[in-house]
Amino acid sequence: MSSNRARGFESFVAGAGGRLLHAATLLTAETADRNPRARDLLVSALARTYAVWDQLRDEDPYDHARRELAARFALGAWRFHPPRGGPLGALRPRERLVLVLRLYEGVPEEQTAALLGLSTERIHTICRRAVTAVHTPGAR
Repeated sequence: MSSNRARGFESFVAGAGGRLLHAATLLTAETADRNPRARDLLVSALARTYAVWDQLRDEDPYDHARRELAARFALGAWRFHPPRGGPLGALRPRERLVLVLRLYEGVPEEQTAALLGLSTERIHTICRRAVTAVHTPGAR
């Protein structure tokens, strides 16, 4: 690993790692103090980001890492154990993913739809349902 590449990536992780870990923790519905699945998810996303680090010249590395995080979660979400709590613990995995991308990360509906292979209308519906569920505990 070249020292410039390593320094650039380490600087990126130092600046973005906390926010990405929080997003992963929300996705896995773990708590901030007990989030081993979120940490594993983040390590996987960062490893994939590092693998293409030199090709990210014109791309925002944070956007790439966020897409990797979402993709890794989407691939494994259906195998995840039941939620352990956390603020989004009552939501289904897809609802958590849409809510985190749309509201926590601020990804536009169109980009979220493209990333997940869903229509923008479906993303809108999932997001609205998830927000309602978070604001109205026990409504399910």
